[in-house]
Amino acid sequence: MRHSWRSGGALVLIPLALVAVISVADILAPRDIRLTALLVAAPAITASFAGPWMTGLIGVVAIAAQVLLDLHGDFLGTRTMQTQLVALVVVSAFLVVFSFLRDRHKEQLTRLRSVSEAAQRALLRPIPPRVGPLTIASIYLAADEEAQIGGDLYAVARGTAATRLVIGDVRGKGLPSVSDAALFLGSFREAARRRASLPDVVVYLEESVGADLEQHAAMWQEAMENFITAAVLEIPDDEPVIEMIDCGHPPPLLVRDHHVTFLEAAEPSPPLGLGELAEPAYRPESFPFDVGDTLLLYTDGVIEARRSDGTFYPLAERVAAWPGGDPEALVEHVRDDLLAYVGGRLGDDAAMVAIQRVAG
Repeated sequence: MRHSWRSGGALVLIPLALVAVISVADILAPRDIRLTALLVAAPAITASFAGPWMTGLIGVVAIAAQVLLDLHGDFLGTRTMQTQLVALVVVSAFLVVFSFLRDRHKEQLTRLRSVSEAAQRALLRPIPPRVGPLTIASIYLAADEEAQIGGDLYAVARGTAATRLVIGDVRGKGLPSVSDAALFLGSFREAARRRASLPDVVVYLEESVGADLEQHAAMWQEAMENFITAAVLEIPDDEPVIEMIDCGHPPPLLVRDHHVTFLEAAEPSPPLGLGELAEPAYRPESFPFDVGDTLLLYTDGVIEARRSDGTFYPLAERVAAWPGGDPEALVEHVRDDLLAYVGGRLGDDAAMVAIQRVAG
């Protein structure tokens, strides 16, 4: 309530001035011209920027002004003026209720946004800017500003002589997708630190995702259709390479000397959760990754974003126009360009992780 008073403290002069102007004009007008019906504009204007208490106060001021003006003109006893006064009271009461409901809705949205932000921080833990010989930056763009959380995911786990990363996208909606993302990230962090090889990590993730989807299928019918696309990577400290197993995820982009290359897997594996249908071998593929190279991981919310004419976002072309810099500069460049391309609003969640190998 106090916030409403502070935020509307200056603007309240507008309806008060309106009441004063209408009152003076009514007094100066000929007797057969009544302007008191215009007083209802004062609480109506107040309700557009203030809370219920201030709206109610201005309503009382308008009612008092009408009563005084009717007494001054000796109109208080007439049926027309009595009807007008009752209408002003009823309208003011409705405006107070409207202000109350609107403020309560704002508070609910604020709490929802706070909970969503806390859930996102717990689910997508912030990635350190420096991990071993790598500098890393990440960003999450939610299509729904109120939710700020969904099925896009990424994580980094540090080993004794290598860094393992994953970026993925849960193919589902609602609570099942968020639950699947949380379980997947927990499984990755556990497997990335304990499993000796990258194929072992992916096998563990496949088993974990399959078991989770089977369990959720009894709770949510739509969970039966869920699966997770993911790219799982390992970057050794002492070798200028990337080891990657692509499980149906869009290929990463490698930026080297302003040249952009898609790291296409020759033998991509099926999405996680569908391994039983194909019995994949999960063979890692190697790609060069030297000092100064930058790798961009992303979800399909980036490349499937469209502008008004239906054209998809040309990620490789826009990354090639990047003037260079650290990973933070790259994700900011793509974020700003992507939002400008779609007019400020995405149709799907999008996540990006940029990695750069540095000397030393």
